[in-house]
Amino acid sequence: MISKRDFLKAGAATGVSALAASAHAGPGLAQAAGPFRPSWDSFTSTYQAPDWFRDAKFGIWAHWSAQCVPEAGDWYARHMYMQGEPQYEHHLKHFGHPADLGFMEMNNRWKAEKWNPDDLLDLYRSAGARYFVALANHHDNFDNYASKYHEWNSTRVGPKRDLIGIWAKAARARGLRFGVSNHSAHAWHWFQTAYGYDPVGPRAGQRYDAWKLTKADGRGKWWDGLDPQNLYCGRNAALADGITTLAAARKWQWEHNGKWDENPPAKNPEFVKRWYLRCKDLIDSYQPDLLYFDNFDLPLGQAGLDITAYFYNSSHKRHGKLDVVVNAKNMPEARRAALVEDVERGFRSGIQPHPWQTDTCLGDWHYNRQRFIDKSYMGAAAVVHRLCDVVAKNGNLLLSVPLRGDGSIDSEERRIVKEVGGWTSRFGEAIYGTRPWGVFGEGPTEVESGQFGEGKVKPFTAADIRFTTKRGALYAMTLGRPQSGTVLIRSLAGRPVDRVEVVGAAAPLRFQSRPGGIEISLPDSASHAFGVALKIMGPGLVG
Repeated sequence: MISKRDFLKAGAATGVSALAASAHAGPGLAQAAGPFRPSWDSFTSTYQAPDWFRDAKFGIWAHWSAQCVPEAGDWYARHMYMQGEPQYEHHLKHFGHPADLGFMEMNNRWKAEKWNPDDLLDLYRSAGARYFVALANHHDNFDNYASKYHEWNSTRVGPKRDLIGIWAKAARARGLRFGVSNHSAHAWHWFQTAYGYDPVGPRAGQRYDAWKLTKADGRGKWWDGLDPQNLYCGRNAALADGITTLAAARKWQWEHNGKWDENPPAKNPEFVKRWYLRCKDLIDSYQPDLLYFDNFDLPLGQAGLDITAYFYNSSHKRHGKLDVVVNAKNMPEARRAALVEDVERGFRSGIQPHPWQTDTCLGDWHYNRQRFIDKSYMGAAAVVHRLCDVVAKNGNLLLSVPLRGDGSIDSEERRIVKEVGGWTSRFGEAIYGTRPWGVFGEGPTEVESGQFGEGKVKPFTAADIRFTTKRGALYAMTLGRPQSGTVLIRSLAGRPVDRVEVVGAAAPLRFQSRPGGIEISLPDSASHAFGVALKIMGPGLVG
């Protein structure tokens, strides 16, 4: 299967720079009045991440769409149309040939019949999440809300409910800040595989469903009145005729619709205009606190600047100040002050000057049943250690918990989320509302800055310690259970320490100053499988 990481690397190899995207004209639609202009200079000189985000530290994400229905992993809607890919074979076996039954049928089969948002958000709140993000649309170009500008949405097809509206109400009822993720800016090229064909085999050359379906074909069917071309985005970069090998087909797809840059489609300005209106509708109707763009830089050139300025100014009008977050990825350093940069499945090696976020997932972004069968989810300890590492470096962690197509999560996921909550409920004081110390931590495990790097990192150990501060106290979190009954903190060598406590326990701990640091004795009651958080006080420890 082609991974998202490889897809993005292939896109970068085309030589099209995301930095050039801002030179393209956007839709030129009206902006909300306010202090922000749709330009990088305006954003970088004025934006500051709100305190609610800096204090929240931990969010949970429902990365949920019809691509979860087959339970075969991420990017199903693209890969099911690429002969030779595992998801193509899965679709052929379970649903039929993509010339006969395409991805739009998955939207119809997505019923969300076991979805209980109240139960899920109670679980996420108990796990320590302070904000919740719901997927508003993905690269498959389907809106999970009552969209005024896109007929292919969850109130008309599939669940027949306003998913974003229901999520928002349930999240806010629990005191959670609410965000939405918007991935649809890449739909115009990502979904072009739906216009392709098998290059080999008994049905070689027969075009898939997107190539031939029109609005008229829906008469008397479940999609009566809907135009499939508005879902599949029209023929922007459809596979050329005459390709007769899998290798040649794959090469053509990489070169023509495998790019990952933020330039708007030159031959489809209507897509850009409609994208802007859909985003504006999402902002106006649900007033999210966070808007996550799955984009390198802002999406679609000037259109991305336009909608970001609209979002910022709308917040300023409602609250009398800017109180919202925009996420985008791979930001050049000069633009990182303009928003909150997101690092997908990656790390930062040190404390960052601007608040940032990393997002990761217990499994595949879209539900993959094999993860449950193999018991190959990210464990709760790894989630907690990532949280401690990121927070110590001025960041937040956004964790995706994949939902099945029916809206439920499996028993393994539920167990992991509860175990995360067991640690945050006990030691969360060292996480929430904190700020970085002079150094982020110490220990043998090193990480490199960048996206998609989590698979290269060795597991953290109890010798890895991360620091945070709050209200004059220094917090030290071990990224594993100390085995010797003591913790040696080398970064405190020669520093005055008056008192040490286990977070949540008032009794002071015994400690000794040694040439190599401060050695702290831990009682058995302080033990936790994932590590322990200590509260340390002394004159001049925290400036």
